[in-house]
Amino acid sequence: MQPSWEIKGFLEANNNRLDINGVSAIELAEKYGTPLFVFSESRIKHNIERLKRAENFIDCKLKVCYAAKANSNMAILRTVKNADCDLEVNSGGELWKAVQVGFKGEQIIFNGTSKEIWEIENAIKAEIYAIQVDSLFELSLIEETARRLKKRANVSLRLVPEIETNTHSGLQTALLTSKFGMMPDEALSAFHQYKDSNFLNLCGVHLHIGSQNPESAPYAEAFKTLFENLVQIYEETEIKLSHINLGGGFPVNYLRDASHKNFFPEAEREMFAADFEPSDAIENAWKIVKESAEASNAAHLLENITLLLEPGRSVISDAGICLTTVRNKKERPVDEINSIIQDKIDSRNKKENFEEGTSFGISSLEISLANPNIDRDTWLLTDAGFNILLSMETYKWYYHLISAERASEPHDYPYKLAGPLCDGGDVYFDIESNRGSRLPAYRLLPENVQPNEILALLNCGAYSIAQMFQYNGRFLPTVVLTKENGEVELIRKRDDFEDLITNDIW
Repeated sequence: MQPSWEIKGFLEANNNRLDINGVSAIELAEKYGTPLFVFSESRIKHNIERLKRAENFIDCKLKVCYAAKANSNMAILRTVKNADCDLEVNSGGELWKAVQVGFKGEQIIFNGTSKEIWEIENAIKAEIYAIQVDSLFELSLIEETARRLKKRANVSLRLVPEIETNTHSGLQTALLTSKFGMMPDEALSAFHQYKDSNFLNLCGVHLHIGSQNPESAPYAEAFKTLFENLVQIYEETEIKLSHINLGGGFPVNYLRDASHKNFFPEAEREMFAADFEPSDAIENAWKIVKESAEASNAAHLLENITLLLEPGRSVISDAGICLTTVRNKKERPVDEINSIIQDKIDSRNKKENFEEGTSFGISSLEISLANPNIDRDTWLLTDAGFNILLSMETYKWYYHLISAERASEPHDYPYKLAGPLCDGGDVYFDIESNRGSRLPAYRLLPENVQPNEILALLNCGAYSIAQMFQYNGRFLPTVVLTKENGEVELIRKRDDFEDLITNDIW
């Protein structure tokens, strides 16, 4: 039976071992060591083409700008560029990297809440497609900088329209409580104030509803909000915008293999299993806006307009795999642990005042899911910690785990998984599981996993190597890229001792 995590031609079980684009994961681990990140050139290009299909369903030009913050390794940026995709950057550093790779100014947009003057200067000098403006104050800085440089800056104003989605709270970016953007009435006042400026080209409006959105409906609401602002801006200032930016946030199905789904609370399960075609969401949103435009005699404002998208996770997440080695194994008695946990729950229930009929901690169902019918907890300690998979700690993010050496075997034995860091939070589960877990308390792998077995974490290409750090003096890992021609390219060397003190002065 074909494992449900398989993707034909990309992730496959071959003679019981994991192949990545036809290359043996075990041979890669043996050659480069672990932890090791493996990215797929063909999968990145496939994901970009999937997003570009939306242009077939709208009556305007589509500009897809990959969000570099998800992964800005230079070879990854080169792959994105070679796929005829544009770029969204979030700092002067990412802008510099984009230019070094060969992106032209008209291919780049620049987001961010706290841009420094030197970053604004470089963006203006590079004549980028648009600087996404986060506040009225920032707009004044851009205008002053452009005036000093005697150049015109292309700007797009980011709105915060209060659109909520059912994603992780940390990924909500279109709420009034979020740190991003300006109120629509503030943006309108800016168009009034600067409409005759010789140094600002007010060319667009922008919003981003957040990441890993489980439903497509909020995109229609977001698109409608952008259009309503576009109409009001035109009616009050006669400025006809050249683009509207719908942001990104299209989901990745992290639960394509559903073996762990019942371990999650319902809301978490829906988020991690989110799966819809971005082109369907864009098509539906476009139809709604087009009907509204025709009904209000404003269809002319959509003529010659460009729709921008800023996908990051949906481009790079499932294109990245982390190979890790089991370095240690130990066991602890389950009955004793459960007794201690239950005593703590009972104690807290007695101390706290709760409404009648409520209780503290996890339900009997959650207890049964968290503690399979085993008499001992088997711990596997790997060499991949949250220093290279930070979202696993900060967002309690789920990455599906398989044995790369026994990929076709049943994955039905529960293990406690943890990383190598001297930090109690460096685990592959939620240490607050007695309060209702966001992550499975156990990971299912083949029975009798031993030290030195190679495991693979799937769907971890986004916000992993972009956020990794040298906690505990650990070397940052090697990264390789499987090429469409069958070759494997080294795209980041493993740290050595000197890298640990590169910028230290002593």
